[in-house]
Amino acid sequence: MNQSPLAGNILTVDIGGSHIKAAIIDPHGAFVQPYEAVKTPKNPDPARVIDIIRELVKNFPPYAMVSVGFPGFVDKGLVITAPNLGTDKWYGMHLQQRLEELLARPVQVRNDADLLGLGLITGKGLEMVITLGTGFGTALFSNGNLLPHLEIGQHPISSKHTYDTYVGARALEKEGAEKWNKRMKKVISVLQTVFNYDHLYISGGSAEKINFSLDGNITLVSAKDGLKGGVKLWMSAEKEAVLQEL
Repeated sequence: MNQSPLAGNILTVDIGGSHIKAAIIDPHGAFVQPYEAVKTPKNPDPARVIDIIRELVKNFPPYAMVSVGFPGFVDKGLVITAPNLGTDKWYGMHLQQRLEELLARPVQVRNDADLLGLGLITGKGLEMVITLGTGFGTALFSNGNLLPHLEIGQHPISSKHTYDTYVGARALEKEGAEKWNKRMKKVISVLQTVFNYDHLYISGGSAEKINFSLDGNITLVSAKDGLKGGVKLWMSAEKEAVLQEL
């Protein structure tokens, strides 16, 4: 990672359908506080999730700012959808504001795949990130710039399934690895045709279940490495602030 102008460490939190993860990273992308994770509660309403974050980070070393990945569509810190946590519980919650009040630090909240991708991409061409976990997350980048978020996981891939239900964790458990891998081959083929990406990154808890050969422009990556996107998120924010002042 290139040298960063940021002053202070960054707490990065990834709220997922199965786990809530956190780490502290310095401005150069090195881990100060090792990656820690706890299971997402069965009833992941906002109050419970915020309590878990409080407990998870309470003994972490000092940090200056916070980056949060959330499994849904977030607009300026406001939750619009939360397909795998319960949109009915989360819609309209100003998660960024709530976490700023809790942690007493500036907070930025983005879709989890968007945040993950910031920590993985090279910045060359059209790069796509997909996450295989409870659901199916996606992010798109053009020459390093984050493109508008699309909830592709909620789009139908067949008459019976969205991407979430077709290759999400429940589908893997129900159908078994062999059938799930056949579905993943189809999904990758569709994505290549629709987006014509230069590079595809595949992450998430189910990514390790892929058992077929991947093209040279497809890479399996660790969600842990993606937490470094928390640094790039704040670097981008500082760059935008400077441009606005010019």
